[in-house]
Amino acid sequence: MILAIAFYLVIVFAVIAYAVLDGFDLGVGMLHLFAKKDLDRRIFLNAIGPVWDGNEVWLVIVIGGLFAGFPPVYATILSSFYIPVMILLMGLIFRAVSIEFRSKRESTKWRKTWDGVFAFGSYVISFGVGIILGNLITGIPLNEDQVFLGSFFDFFHPYAVLIGLTTVALFQMHGAIFLVMKTEGELQDRIRKWVPKSIILFMSLYILTTFATIYELPYMTAPMRTYPALFLIPIIALAAIFTVPFLMKKRREGWAFLSSCLSITLLLSLAVIGTFPYMVRSTTNTAQNSLQIANASSSELTLKVLMIIVAIGVPLVLAYGFWVYRIFRGKVKIDPTSY
Repeated sequence: MILAIAFYLVIVFAVIAYAVLDGFDLGVGMLHLFAKKDLDRRIFLNAIGPVWDGNEVWLVIVIGGLFAGFPPVYATILSSFYIPVMILLMGLIFRAVSIEFRSKRESTKWRKTWDGVFAFGSYVISFGVGIILGNLITGIPLNEDQVFLGSFFDFFHPYAVLIGLTTVALFQMHGAIFLVMKTEGELQDRIRKWVPKSIILFMSLYILTTFATIYELPYMTAPMRTYPALFLIPIIALAAIFTVPFLMKKRREGWAFLSSCLSITLLLSLAVIGTFPYMVRSTTNTAQNSLQIANASSSELTLKVLMIIVAIGVPLVLAYGFWVYRIFRGKVKIDPTSY
């Protein structure tokens, strides 16, 4: 059980890393069409160009980790969320193709087409991630064999849609802050004005989500009632968000971005704490049909091997990521090799 929890925490870490790192990529993609000049859009693309594909490694780790460490969870999620996952996959493909294809021709029509595909893919991924997260929080109808009993449209209940919209707003805020950090001059001044608007939009949706969670899903707040110290998590998350405008005014964009990263980390931690120990909650018979860490994990030997792989592989991924971000730190400069 200890090994299962340890590997579960590894997957949680990978989920948070993906949200923090690919979150700003997606945010930049969703804001892409707000830049009207071709040069500005090129700056947006090149702000994430060196890192976007590396950031997706964490998503691969999440999927691979579930497949190896929690096979029933992997099977249930992939079969239950088959259509949403396929749509999410198409969004990932569209985004990748648009980034690479946009600069292949000088045609204005060609570039505008791929700009639209890039933004569309970013919205699809962000909203899709939120929809899946919302359904994992509320639970899905499963029978005793963990077979999904609902339909595609059952995924779009009000709470899941609210989480999807909140995720979109959160990533837009995250991406806007990142762009301020990577741009300069008149473009930076324009993007800087987007940040307060994105914060207001996110906070409005976050407040609605909070009330909906408290009212509809009392089990999500049960851990905080049992351990009052956990109330510090949402308080610190809100404080991190509220410090962003102050830091932006002081032109401390790097610290503002770290505050945004902290808020994403803490908000996802709240979701994990509220659903623990369930990995896939069943709404039909929670006690019998749900998948928990204990009853969904691989054998102890498998988990030991996986933890050895994690001990070797994750530090390498972190080191490579640190190296790439260090090399490409600073403001974006457009040259003949740029997107």
